[in-house]
Amino acid sequence: MARLFGTDGVRGLANVDVTADLALRLSVAAAHVLGNGARASGRRPKAVVGRDPRASGEFLSAAVVAGLASAGVDVHNVGVLPTPAVAFLTADMDAHFGVMLSASHNAMPDNGIKFFAAGGHKLPDAVEDEIAAGLERDWERPTGAQVGRVHENRAGQARYVAHLLDAIPHRLDGLSVVIDGAHGAASAVSPEVFRLAGADVFEVGAEPDGLNINDGYGSTHLDHLRAAVVARGADLGIAHDGDADRCLAVDAQGNDVDGDQIMAILALALKERGALAEDTLVATVMSNLGLIQAMEREGVTVRQTAVGDRYVLEEMRASSLSLGGEQSGHVIFLDHGTTGDGVLTGLMLAAQVAQTHKPLAELASVMRRLPQVLVNVKGVDKSRVETDEALQTAVRTEQDKLAGTGRVLLRKSGTEPVVRVMVEAGDHDTAQAVADRLCDVVRERLSL
Repeated sequence: MARLFGTDGVRGLANVDVTADLALRLSVAAAHVLGNGARASGRRPKAVVGRDPRASGEFLSAAVVAGLASAGVDVHNVGVLPTPAVAFLTADMDAHFGVMLSASHNAMPDNGIKFFAAGGHKLPDAVEDEIAAGLERDWERPTGAQVGRVHENRAGQARYVAHLLDAIPHRLDGLSVVIDGAHGAASAVSPEVFRLAGADVFEVGAEPDGLNINDGYGSTHLDHLRAAVVARGADLGIAHDGDADRCLAVDAQGNDVDGDQIMAILALALKERGALAEDTLVATVMSNLGLIQAMEREGVTVRQTAVGDRYVLEEMRASSLSLGGEQSGHVIFLDHGTTGDGVLTGLMLAAQVAQTHKPLAELASVMRRLPQVLVNVKGVDKSRVETDEALQTAVRTEQDKLAGTGRVLLRKSGTEPVVRVMVEAGDHDTAQAVADRLCDVVRERLSL
């Protein structure tokens, strides 16, 4: 049986894959698994629930709230807020767990359910599997005063904003910033906190209507941000995804600054302040080889993990490291949060521009991105990626041909029904040719 939880919660087409019934049953199962500690100590479990602005989030969050309260959990419904805000509030409000309704960067028809443990930490696979196993389990329903109470808590945004302002090392006075909220969860909070930090802010993609999230705006669609930054002569642009756990940037000339470049800039900033634990950055196997080379040159060790910010976080916590993230823009500051935080990342990046008085393009030039080709192969059986020997032989052959000048990574997506083929090489034509050959093998070997 396929695993219910992917790399970042349960995700799929809302009202088909992710239904109100599933949301209710999942929340009940989570209440029994994540609320056990509270019950054992004689306390009533408490949970924080938030969502992004998708229309389907309205009925799904209602189902989650209903399921939790029916299982005896007191619920603080914080409404539309970024995923990292829900993680922060789970810890800040001493809740036993948190729930976020979002499909992140996916298109509006999708939605998802992700859980945070006490302290705002993502769940280990084993705990997620325990929740999934409890979906069909019989349970004793509380009655009377034992049912959970629901609190509409709208103070969460102010608490989150105060937390962000307290984290940044330098004000943004005099800086001109364009913010693209992806018509998502950060559409209100990100411009607010940048203004409070002193920046002159212009907004795009900041009018969510429940249907337009990620639609032509945000970290996966940077055209509007590029145009706005250049047209307004801004110092930089910041782009979030739908739930704002990501941040990508645009420099004053309209050039993209990806998550690897952002991590390079921030790793060196922290190292200079003596705040980069063990002078080590945690990244995933998807990070560009150019990041590894640049950090090695600057005396920073890079540890690589499997794809997914949860695995980055696991390594950071296990080794007490302070900075990690992904090329896609998930960046974790373990001294300030427990998950990727796109708003905090944008603030930290802008603060470095303000403090050094250097353009973002100059800061980003610390690393050279090797040409990288990423192809998502659809319509194949991704479950056979690791077991098809002919495919794995083809990958090894192409890697050997690159002979240290590049690399190949082929993996199944944890959030979408695709196989991802990534190739880096000294020039784009070589990377494209290798990727094309491997995609042909994937389609031949993994056809449905």
